[in-house]
Amino acid sequence: MELRFEELLDRITDFMRSEAKTETVIGQQFKLGEFTCVPVIKVGMGFGSGGGEGEDPKKGKGQGGGAGAGVNIQPIGFLVTKEDEISFLGTGAKTGLAAVFEKVPDLIEKLSEKANKKEKL
Repeated sequence: MELRFEELLDRITDFMRSEAKTETVIGQQFKLGEFTCVPVIKVGMGFGSGGGEGEDPKKGKGQGGGAGAGVNIQPIGFLVTKEDEISFLGTGAKTGLAAVFEKVPDLIEKLSEKANKKEKL
């Protein structure tokens, strides 16, 4: 079975698109006693490809191509809720998405305060 280079790239792109879903980064919630926990991970994907053709006087014409993909999955923490409280428990250093999610509870509190002030007016 001969697979054209463009078809190979399409297959890799489709695979990466199907894997980069919200459920991949924000996992399924689960209960832990009174707490509801949602795992949060960082997903990195990349791919490379190349192809070419050439001619040799003794061997004739030829062509070739190749592609590869890689995925890196790193847990960064959990969003944890209990009643109306939300917090983020990181798994390590607070960088990138972990730092953003750590600020979520403060942001929600500020938005709630702002909404309550508007209701009182």
